Amino acid sequence: MQALAILVANTPWGPIRNTMIQLLFQQQYLLFVLIAFALILSLTFHEFGHGKVASLIGDDTARRAGRLTLNPIPHIDPLGLLMVLTIGIGYAKPVPTDPSKFRTRWGTLMVAAAGPGMNLLLAIVTINLYALGMKAGWALFQTEVAFFFFTYLALINMLLMLFNLLPIGPLDGSYILPYALPREMALKYLQINQRYGTYALLGLIALNFLGVPVFQTLWKVGEFMLGIILFI
Repeated sequence: MQALAILVANTPWGPIRNTMIQLLFQQQYLLFVLIAFALILSLTFHEFGHGKVASLIGDDTARRAGRLTLNPIPHIDPLGLLMVLTIGIGYAKPVPTDPSKFRTRWGTLMVAAAGPGMNLLLAIVTINLYALGMKAGWALFQTEVAFFFFTYLALINMLLMLFNLLPIGPLDGSYILPYALPREMALKYLQINQRYGTYALLGLIALNFLGVPVFQTLWKVGEFMLGIILFI
């Protein structure tokens, strides 16, 4: 499963365009580092989720490849990360899996859902930890930097979850949707997605760059969902 990441215009500290290079030119180094760290952490947890669930259902491919770790280095694709930081969209290294080793026929669904599921879990923990710190009056959580980091980390995980659940191209949603369809429709969908899915994904990205607020809409949905998962 290929994890894709996107950066969009809205953040708790105001506008960030499709790239972060402007932050460096504006000498906003702390903001650049915080966003980069949040993104790397989110992608790492996403890929770890895929590998961990695959391991739990019998496939040790990720473990043997050194990918069953929260160390970000094995998960980050240098070109993919550079793309996120420069043009606003990129990717991490997909965790290798061998479906023939899955001990359940639901294996592909479980592994695919694990990445977005991990992003949801990280978002829940992050936003509620921040809320707890604010409520308890902990000094660390009272700063503007803490507000930005925890809020952005939660939001970027919601965005990663929503984006990767789209059932097109190599995104996780394309492995999940067939399980919700009748057999004949699932087979037809798989054939169509295999042939045209990547083009559909590229078209979606192109529309966003042409001004259609595709990713901004996902961001707004993520903001709405953040209120739902806030328990404290």
